[in-house]
Amino acid sequence: MAQADASSPKSNYNATKDELLKYYKDMLLIRRFEEKAGQLYGMGHIGGFCHLYIGQEAVVVGMEALKKEGDQVITGYRDHGHMLACGMDPKGVMAELTGREGGYSKGKGGSMHMFSTEKKFYGGHGIVGAQIPLGTGLAFANRYNGNDSVSLTYFGDGAANQGQVFEAMNMAQLWKLPVIFIIENNQYAMGTSIKRSHAETHLYRRGASFGIPGTEVDGMDVLAVREAGREAMEHARTGKGPYVLEMKTYRYRGHSMSDPAKYRTRDEVDDIRTNSDPIKKCENYILSGKHASEDDLKEIDKEIKQVVKEAADFSLESPEPDPKELFTDILA
Repeated sequence: MAQADASSPKSNYNATKDELLKYYKDMLLIRRFEEKAGQLYGMGHIGGFCHLYIGQEAVVVGMEALKKEGDQVITGYRDHGHMLACGMDPKGVMAELTGREGGYSKGKGGSMHMFSTEKKFYGGHGIVGAQIPLGTGLAFANRYNGNDSVSLTYFGDGAANQGQVFEAMNMAQLWKLPVIFIIENNQYAMGTSIKRSHAETHLYRRGASFGIPGTEVDGMDVLAVREAGREAMEHARTGKGPYVLEMKTYRYRGHSMSDPAKYRTRDEVDDIRTNSDPIKKCENYILSGKHASEDDLKEIDKEIKQVVKEAADFSLESPEPDPKELFTDILA
């Protein structure tokens, strides 16, 4: 059976009431948004590919808590959670999913290709591993411009075997670029267990031959993510170069909406949902610290569902792109 928990830096995971409630709301927004996206896909309102982030919410929310103005984010195609975590408008994200004019890429990018220069979010990339050298390039720009911004470059366990990962890591360490390589290890890539596809299953060691430090993190615990990320951020921001964070996480749904996920058992998924769910863990932190009551949390859920409903309504009411849009933003 897959195990989502992993070793993390020793910490008492102190967090204030406001911090815990913010993490809870942010993770819940991602969860409810993705559930609604799944519904709209099933109803035929979303076409093409759609990769849901349900189960992995603690990774982006924990890292987002550490970002400063100017820090960049880039990721692969399981990207809706990253957009919402960095503050992109749920209405614009959902409108892009449904291919409408009000979307972040004017309805032309869809699920995998959304961008927001305002929020320093650079995609959303459909080609496996393509974002890794690009994220390293963002870090090069930071170094060149002499600022202290950090590039958070996310990719999955499947992409970790791509050759361009190692080329990027070599350059990043050679030039001491401020990039954190965040491996979201949900353990099955597209559908093959990491044990069957990786000669070295401890992915935080992937940068070892270049001298890049790495840490294995419980990616199902937002506070564990934040604590591990703190060290990585300090390392990158102070000119010491790149860092690798392997987030041991788990996706509850298939690789994409068309994946029946028959390569794992229902019992395995239920076990992770019951014992390692990131939102339930945060809920337990809140309740045990008496920061809020169960009724308070139900009210938060109600408010989040309304935000998601408004996003879905906006997306379906927004017009489809004008045919002339086919010829805009084209490089010739």
